[in-house]
Amino acid sequence: MPDAPLILTLAFDEATFARFDGLRRRHFPDALNLIPAHATLFHHLPGHREAAVIETVASLARAEPPPEVSVTGLRFTGRGVAYVLESARLAAFRARLAQAFAADLTAQDRQGWRPHVTVQNKVAPETARALHAALETGFEPHRFVAPATLLWRYLGGPWEAIARLNFGENA
Repeated sequence: MPDAPLILTLAFDEATFARFDGLRRRHFPDALNLIPAHATLFHHLPGHREAAVIETVASLARAEPPPEVSVTGLRFTGRGVAYVLESARLAAFRARLAQAFAADLTAQDRQGWRPHVTVQNKVAPETARALHAALETGFEPHRFVAPATLLWRYLGGPWEAIARLNFGENA
């Protein structure tokens, strides 16, 4: 499906990925959990321009040192729970990508970006409220350094890994 949309996410270091993905595997409905824990940068980049997307993201990522990202809290989403991420450097990187892909962005990717990692979704509101309260009880803000971005092809549910585009190779 070469025309299927591309999704760009943030790569986590091993410990951060293990933490978020473990929570997602425990709390996301099994039948719906088709992809690993992730923080989406763009939901829909043009699949028919895969080589150009890779070239653009790789070029901008290489020029950028790996961004430090703060995990600042939890967000109750009504039917799920997400960890809130903050990083001025990552936001600036995403803005440069948005400018480069401006003609191709969907409405979802043009609207305000609120980076997060969803660990639960599509559950009853009371189930989500209970997890939110439980996770907030032991929450401590922390940071991680993002080593790369990950490019995926959307396959109607599951995603296919396309490329890992590292930060900082020319920084």
